[in-house]
Amino acid sequence: MTKAVRYYSRLGNTKTIAEAIAEGAGVKAMSVTDEPELSQRVDVLYLGGAPYANIMAPELKAYAEKLESSKVGKVVLFTTSNWSRRTVLALKKMLKAKNIRVSDEYFYAHRLHIKGRVDAAREFGRKE
Repeated sequence: MTKAVRYYSRLGNTKTIAEAIAEGAGVKAMSVTDEPELSQRVDVLYLGGAPYANIMAPELKAYAEKLESSKVGKVVLFTTSNWSRRTVLALKKMLKAKNIRVSDEYFYAHRLHIKGRVDAAREFGRKE
């Protein structure tokens, strides 16, 4: 089973969680700014970011808009924020509208507890 982890992180919190998920999944996490489109087909794509001013980062939105159903078997979402899971909900709606399968399970880490959620994120990456 092929896996990939892609994320957008402005402050480093999401990057920390993405790298832990990637470690659990046995792959390398990559920022969507370093790879604006998924370069090869994967069975599972872990995709995440945080809301900024309660809005999804434009970089993450652009990545999701370019994602094609032929490139991914399933997307598993994750987010970090102070209080909102809005990014997960917005991505899920956007991807499902493109006929991309999205897991009902997602990973959330409160921005004040990132270090305390690293082990759980690593375990989350091992699940799929």
